[in-house]
Amino acid sequence: MGVLAFTVPRRRWADGFTRMSQSSQFALAGGMVMLAAMTVGGLIISGIIARATIDSTATRSALFLDSLISPVVQELATKDALEPDSIVQLDALLKSGPIAERFVHVDLWLPTGSIAYSTSRELMGGSFETPDGALHALSGNIEARYTDLAAGEHVARGWKTRYLEIYVPIREHLSGRVIAVVEVHELAEPLHEKLLWLRTQTWIVMAVATFLIGAALITIVWHSGRLLAEHQLALRNRLKEIELVSEQNRKLRDKVQRASARLAEMNEAYLRNVGAELHDGPAQLVSLAALKLEQIRRADEREKREGILRSLESVLKEALHNMRTIAHGLMIPEIAGLTLCETIRSAAAAHERRTGTVVTVNCDEIGGNVSQALRICAYRFVQEGLNNAFRHAGANGQTVTGRVDGRLLSLRVSDGGSGSSGRSRGRGLGLTGLRERVESLGGTFSMSRTASGTTVEMTVNLGQGEEP
Repeated sequence: MGVLAFTVPRRRWADGFTRMSQSSQFALAGGMVMLAAMTVGGLIISGIIARATIDSTATRSALFLDSLISPVVQELATKDALEPDSIVQLDALLKSGPIAERFVHVDLWLPTGSIAYSTSRELMGGSFETPDGALHALSGNIEARYTDLAAGEHVARGWKTRYLEIYVPIREHLSGRVIAVVEVHELAEPLHEKLLWLRTQTWIVMAVATFLIGAALITIVWHSGRLLAEHQLALRNRLKEIELVSEQNRKLRDKVQRASARLAEMNEAYLRNVGAELHDGPAQLVSLAALKLEQIRRADEREKREGILRSLESVLKEALHNMRTIAHGLMIPEIAGLTLCETIRSAAAAHERRTGTVVTVNCDEIGGNVSQALRICAYRFVQEGLNNAFRHAGANGQTVTGRVDGRLLSLRVSDGGSGSSGRSRGRGLGLTGLRERVESLGGTFSMSRTASGTTVEMTVNLGQGEEP
């Protein structure tokens, strides 16, 4: 739920953003980017100015203290402590007058970590951990930082107020060697006020500059957006005109293509149907008649020959009847008005009459109307499958099975013989013609051969072949 609640508002915000005008999108996105840039720039510049101000203050104080204290403490170049006279001079310089008002506390650190002089008497001569600022100053650098109230010398004095600490190196006049470090503590309030004023000026300048830049860019984008909108409107109008003409041309082209396709399809379907009907009907029957002639030659008894001749006469009459049917429109008259299962059984019964063999038929009852094209395809499939089983498997185990799963019809013809090559002898279409007939209805055709026999199967949607 939490993820959904977060995603929906974000999607709404994105949709609202895309519906804005180009100038509004630029104002919103550009404003956010410029605000972020102003914030980052202000912070960086304020930090630089603050650091520069502190360093400038430290440098001025260092020059002043070096000129004031350095002459008095030169003896530290050879000694570890100041003479009493020197301490008196430092007290006179640092504990009275304007200097005392500016520098609240002053400590003089030796390289050993002891304090040689301090305006706080209790620290003088004491030894503490050398502050980091004093360590940097001993290497010759001027250092400025805020007071660390946890330092030992500050804890000893009980300080609670933070000052600005400035560490100034004191050098020997002749060699330039650092002999001590002066640590002075200035009141931070004047510096804070100065830094606050500088930061305020910086932010005001950044805000004004950002506003002016943003206003200039938004104005330019707004004018450009108006020009683009006008051009887009003109292009849309022109595009609509082009689309109307293009649609008219497309409709005319589609009409011509459909007419050409229908003509080619009609011719192709006519030729394909003629070939398939001739092969699956009369050609199969004439082929069967040829087999009957061979049986007549081998018959020794007159009665047997007479029976075969009567069967041959029946086959030839059926072939003639089929040829007349093809001549009248390539229709199979015996399946008119039959259901799909009745059509399948009719094909099996016709095969039994022609061959004198037995065919096992298992067919699910199929409700609803089935197209004429699909019933013709099923009839020819059973006819061709059984003829191949009779010719190549000796009519052994002839079985026709029809199953319906939803709207999918599965029709199978199997036998128990050794199988065939899958193609009729001679120049007939054979199983290839069946495959084309099934695939023309959007179905699939398959054949499998095993040691126990051959199976041909077609699968097709019951709605195939219906008129649109």
